[in-house]
Amino acid sequence: QVQVVESGGGLVQPGGSLRLSCAATGSGFNAVVMGWYRQAPGKERDSVAVLSSGGTTNYADSVQGRFTISRDNAKKNTVYLQMNNLRPEDTAVYYCNAIGYDTTRPGNYWGQGTQVTVSS
Repeated sequence: QVQVVESGGGLVQPGGSLRLSCAATGSGFNAVVMGWYRQAPGKERDSVAVLSSGGTTNYADSVQGRFTISRDNAKKNTVYLQMNNLRPEDTAVYYCNAIGYDTTRPGNYWGQGTQVTVSS
């Protein structure tokens, strides 16, 4: 069974930084794409940053140049989101998503979310 677990959210002042972590566990799971999404109150869930197994990244325009998605080459199916120069509008629940194969069965898995609040 595949589980996706995020960590690293919290309260930070504008201009500050946070680093989110995400691990997709499951002995037979191989992620093809992992990404971060966020959802603010009353809004839809939007893509923030996505990383493919081939190393291709894609960022939302609103976070380009401030956020960086990366993977841990020593830990399977693990990605990070480094968030710098945070703004109040970055406040949201951040969700990690993993798309891949659990042995031979394709799947799309979500974490439970971690709250990021940017406020003075």
